[in-house]
Amino acid sequence: MNDAVIANSETAIVEGSQSFAAAARLFDQQTRHDAVMLYAWCRHCDDVIDGQTLGHAQQEDFRVGQQQRLHLLRQQTAAALRGEHTDDPIFEALRRVVERHQIPARHPQELLAGFEMDVSDRRYTSISETLDYCYHVAGVVGVMMAMIMGVRDKEVLDRASDLGLAFQLTNIARDVVDDARAGRVYLPGELLARHGITVVDPEDLAQRPALHAAALELLDLAETYYASAYAGLASLQARSAWAIATARRVYRAIGAKLRAGGPAAWDQRVSTSKAEKSALLALALGDVARTRLVKPAVQRTGLWQRP
Repeated sequence: MNDAVIANSETAIVEGSQSFAAAARLFDQQTRHDAVMLYAWCRHCDDVIDGQTLGHAQQEDFRVGQQQRLHLLRQQTAAALRGEHTDDPIFEALRRVVERHQIPARHPQELLAGFEMDVSDRRYTSISETLDYCYHVAGVVGVMMAMIMGVRDKEVLDRASDLGLAFQLTNIARDVVDDARAGRVYLPGELLARHGITVVDPEDLAQRPALHAAALELLDLAETYYASAYAGLASLQARSAWAIATARRVYRAIGAKLRAGGPAAWDQRVSTSKAEKSALLALALGDVARTRLVKPAVQRTGLWQRP
């Protein structure tokens, strides 16, 4: 591949997320290139804040200098949003995508605002506050990805945001123990309190059943957002719809494994195998076909509304 920016982005998605990499292969070439370039920028920003490399190997002292790193990310992002060319493949990728698809500057800035919530060690009391976080670190990514696919209709963008919310709720449920070890708790305090938990202790095995029950409530909530996102598939071009339906199937499967595995599911990272992803890809094609035959009539009544 001659384009170093795209090549760097392809490496980022393959090494950073096997789930998204599998789904992205279904896009047409231009959409894929733009999707992986946006992913690469998002992945880079997340890594810079969390002291990781492509989502792995977190540094023990990752909190040191976080605010300064966030400030630099904002400066570099602002330059890309102004259309300034750079030799840095990460921010050149963002510049290209934003320019080609006329993505409003506020959307990349919203993602950085989500990382500010981590840097400031925000605590979440209500589910609404957790959903606000989920939007800023995932829902807005769904919006930008949908814009790459040509979506401009507000209602369809709402569905794209809903899928990002569902993904992040699933992530929170899956990673609650590892997050707590890093000093982060995204489950809202009111939800934990219902299960008798005041402080999440990742090493307290006796707490795990109650913690798992709380995580299941989050997965139940995620299902309402997965259902909303399903209704948006009919508005996407067929190949894009297949890619999104595959990502939706894969992430729902992660939640299903956590649900079925009980508290012991946290003994290892919950994921799907290559064989499982292949099967889910086929099921996702069926989802696309069904939404083409009968447009789903799923209302968004009562769902969290993006700003």
